[in-house]
Amino acid sequence: MPKVIAMAGKGGTGKTTLSALLLKYLITRGKTPILAVDADSNANLNELLDKKVGITIGEVRKDLKGDIPPNMSRDQYMEMKVHQALIEDSGYDLLVMGQPDGPGCYCAANQYLAMTMDHLADNYEYILVDNEAGMEHLSRMNLRSIDHLFVVSDPSARGILTARRIAELSKPLAIEIKQQVLVVNRTPEPLSDELAAKIKEAVAETPDLPLGGILPSSNELIHQEITGQSYLELAEDVPVVEKAFAMFDKVFEG
Repeated sequence: MPKVIAMAGKGGTGKTTLSALLLKYLITRGKTPILAVDADSNANLNELLDKKVGITIGEVRKDLKGDIPPNMSRDQYMEMKVHQALIEDSGYDLLVMGQPDGPGCYCAANQYLAMTMDHLADNYEYILVDNEAGMEHLSRMNLRSIDHLFVVSDPSARGILTARRIAELSKPLAIEIKQQVLVVNRTPEPLSDELAAKIKEAVAETPDLPLGGILPSSNELIHQEITGQSYLELAEDVPVVEKAFAMFDKVFEG
């Protein structure tokens, strides 16, 4: 079974940025092949990887409510369309979930999606999921166990408090989380004493959400995004890349 890594956190905290950096880390460390899943309804992981999206899983689910080609079952049709939706590259494939379910019941479509994901997962060593704040997509994909959950916060007291609350959202979904860590993202340098104290306080009050790392704001990341260049092309000696890699080493190897 592949190892499952997921992101969680409120909008605007940099989950997608962290996902792109983590994908670069896994490829660089030879931890391939990887299935990267953009499960945020405001999908933009493909933009940070300089990839164009053809069809999304949301569109496939809608198709399942219509006519299916003759001589194909709905699960066969779902599997075919999911493979068509895969964006393939060296070391990884990207799958975009797209917009959330609209009016009407998608229970059957999600069941077929879960079956397809079970088959698809066998092809990968790692599955990396860039999530919305909630984790309902994990249930739809039948990912009942997460090896590593990164809960991402911005450098604010409210953001850190929200991260602590988000860490609790997995419990009603009955998702097993083997390890979860807090990442405070886009921090100023140097880190103020007040922010450092707030982070320390949050970690002390939430023993099951230890601090994974603190990543600073980065002009290199801003430039890469504005110019439309893939984050995978960033040099490893870029300071934020070095710090991200050191954090991932600690989380995965420590």
